[in-house]
Amino acid sequence: MPKGFAFLILAQFFSGLADNAFLLLGIFFLQEQGYPAWWAPLLKMVFTLSYVVLASVVGPVADAFQKRHVMMAMNLLKLVSVVFLWTGLSPLVAFALTGFAASVYAPAKYGLLTETVASSNLVKANAFLEVSVVLSVLWGVVLGGWLMGTGFLKVDGLPGAFALIAADFLVETQIGFGLGVICLLYLISACLNCGMSALRSPVQSAWSWSDIRWSVFWGNHLNLWRDPLGGVSLRITTFSWGVGAVLQFLVLVWAQTQAGLTLQAGAYLQGLVALGVIGGAVTAALTCRIFHARRQRVWAVVLAGLMPALALTQSLWLAVPMMLAAGWAGGMLLVPMNALLQHRGHKIMPPGRSIAVQGFNENLSVLVMLGFYSLLLAWDWSLLAMMLCLSLPLWMAVLPWRRQAVQLDSTRS
Repeated sequence: MPKGFAFLILAQFFSGLADNAFLLLGIFFLQEQGYPAWWAPLLKMVFTLSYVVLASVVGPVADAFQKRHVMMAMNLLKLVSVVFLWTGLSPLVAFALTGFAASVYAPAKYGLLTETVASSNLVKANAFLEVSVVLSVLWGVVLGGWLMGTGFLKVDGLPGAFALIAADFLVETQIGFGLGVICLLYLISACLNCGMSALRSPVQSAWSWSDIRWSVFWGNHLNLWRDPLGGVSLRITTFSWGVGAVLQFLVLVWAQTQAGLTLQAGAYLQGLVALGVIGGAVTAALTCRIFHARRQRVWAVVLAGLMPALALTQSLWLAVPMMLAAGWAGGMLLVPMNALLQHRGHKIMPPGRSIAVQGFNENLSVLVMLGFYSLLLAWDWSLLAMMLCLSLPLWMAVLPWRRQAVQLDSTRS
C-alpha cells in the first residue's frame, strides 16, 4: 500500500463513525424537540438524495482539486451542519448539507484510492476500506446510543464567553454533549487528511460550469454502463446495494416474527451480518485478483439462495451461521466488484466522475428498493414472499445481458 494509505483508512473510519452516530442523534433530537414521527425517515432520505440529485456536480468537484483537500473540506462542512442543527436550523437542512458533503466525500475518497493504488492492489485496498466502513457503522450505532444517555451539556459549566454564546445561539438539548463529540470526530477526520500528503492526485485541469451539466453526467453514465466490464460490475454493485439495504430490515422482521426476539436482539443479528462482511472482505483481499473479479459473481447466487432459506428457518442456531454466510457472500462479492468498477471507470473517465456514477446508481437502487419493500409491507406479504421477491434482483445482476461473454484479459490494457 502507498505511504499515507493508513491515514486514508483512519480518516474514513472517523468520518463514517460520526456520520452514523449523528443520524441516531438527529432522530433523538426530532423526538426530543417534538417533531412528528414521520420526520425521522426524512433525515435518511434527504441525506441519500444528495447522491442522486447532485450526481452531476459531485464528480467534477472531486476531480477539480487535490482529493485529500476535498475530503478535509467536506469533513469541516459536516461539522458546520452539526452546528447548524444545534443552533436550531431545520434538521432537514442540516442533514441535507451533511448528505451533500458525504456525496462529494465519496468520489474524492474512492477516486484517491484509484489514482494512488496500483490496479493489482485495488482489491486489497478496497477490502481495507470496506472493513473500515463496516466498523464505522457498527461502532457508530454503539456510540450514538451511548451519547443519547450522556445528559445535558451544562451551559453554566462553560467559560464565561462561551456560556453567553451558548445561551444565545444553541438549542437546549439533552444531546448537547453528544453533538460536541460528533464535531470533534469530524475535526479529527479532517486533521487526519493532513497525513495523506504522500497521496497526491494527478493535477486536474480547471473545471467550468459546463462540466456539471446533467447531459455531461448522463453521457458518463451511459459510457460506464455500456463498457463490457464496467457495466457488469456496476449492475452487480447497484442491485446488491439495494438488496443489502432491505436485508437490514428483513433481518429485524425475521428476528421478531420467526425467532420471537426483541428489536434490540434483532439489531445484534444485524451485527452478525456485518461481521460476515468483514470476514468476506478480508478473504477477498487475500484470495482474489482484480483480473479474476468476475468469477466472484457466484457469491450473488449464494446470497440469493440464503435469503429465502433464512425465511424458512425458525431456529436461531441455524440462522446465526446463515447470517454470517450472507455477510461473507456480500463481502466476497462487493470488494472485487468495487475494485473492478474503479479500475474500468478510471480507464474511461476521471475517477471522481466514475465514482459519482456509481454512487448515483447505488443510492437510487437503495431508494427504489426501500420504496418497493414499503409497498410489500403495506400489502401484507409474508416474509418468505418478500425474501423470494427481493432475491430476484441478485439473479438479474449475475445473468448475462449480452450474448457473447467478454474476456477480462483483453481489457488489461
